[in-house]
Amino acid sequence: MRKGRAAFLFGALLLAGCDRHPQADSDRTVDANSPLELAARERGIVRPDTASPTGVFERSHELGRDAMCVVPDGAGQWRFALSASFGPGLRCAARGTIVREGQGWRMRFADAEGCEALVHEEEDELRLPGSLPAQCQTICSARASLSGLQLPRASWSEGDAKRLQVADPRGNMIQPCGS
Repeated sequence: MRKGRAAFLFGALLLAGCDRHPQADSDRTVDANSPLELAARERGIVRPDTASPTGVFERSHELGRDAMCVVPDGAGQWRFALSASFGPGLRCAARGTIVREGQGWRMRFADAEGCEALVHEEEDELRLPGSLPAQCQTICSARASLSGLQLPRASWSEGDAKRLQVADPRGNMIQPCGS
């Protein structure tokens, strides 16, 4: 009989615990100054509240690796380096600047005069437009193109962006945003 009572009490307690109502989203707050939150932001694990493209965008695929680093370069401006692989001998490499324009980012490519594009970050992925100006052809080899390139965000950290390594045309590993 004692076991039956204990089981009944245990079951009643379980059911009582199920009757809790979840907190409303408005009741949930994040303490932005908590040590855990600060450490996560410093390491680029969680998104900071500021609207900035700073960080690393990167993806690996069967044909290679696409990567872009973005670091601050003055008030309201950032500089970037981008490398995209499309298979043996098909590659794009570019550097330039980024500024905020409306809801997107205006990328200006340094090594191709007149080559610029308005890109958008959606769901932590940077998306280049489906077509780029003809002047952009010089940043890619052969039939390669940055048109429609999508790069998932890997980090919001400036430190990670400065440490990102990509291969230069001779195959040497460099840190294009490191200096």
